[in-house]
This record gives sequence, structure tokens and C-alpha cells, in this order.
Amino acid sequence: MKSQIIGRYIVTDPKICHGKPTFRGTRIMVADVLEQVAEGLAWESIIEGWHDSISKEAIAEALQLASQAFLSHVGEFALEPTV
Repeated sequence: MKSQIIGRYIVTDPKICHGKPTFRGTRIMVADVLEQVAEGLAWESIIEGWHDSISKEAIAEALQLASQAFLSHVGEFALEPTV
């Protein structure tokens, strides 16, 4: 696996967090921040909790990419087929 630039704020590097997507220049995993958003934490609180190492724009990019990924793979998430 090679390092990849996923977006303006998100990268992967096999040497950082086992290649999981992180915010550029940090070891903050995108999945952790998405989890915090899903729990209903205010973006300002998330940013403060990570000591201002990420921005609102970075969180927005993570959500946009997660949305695109979900839509591209929605069938993989089906719990059961509907009639």
C-alpha cells in the first residue's frame, strides 16, 4: 500500500495508523471523528477536543467522502432484502 491523498484534508499512509485514513499532518483517524459526529457532538467541540488539529472544512470533507462511499456501496449494507 502506498501513501494516498484522498482529499484536501484526508490522507492515507501505511506508516501512520496502519494506513487508515487520517487528517493530513495528524494521527487523528477520520473514522474517530465521524463517530463523534454520529454521536451528535458539535463540530466545535470535536475540534476543541482534538486541540484544534482539524478544522470544520476537514470534518465537512470527511462527511462528504463518507456520503459518497456509502452511496457507492449501499447494497453492501443491506441487512436483508425487501420484497
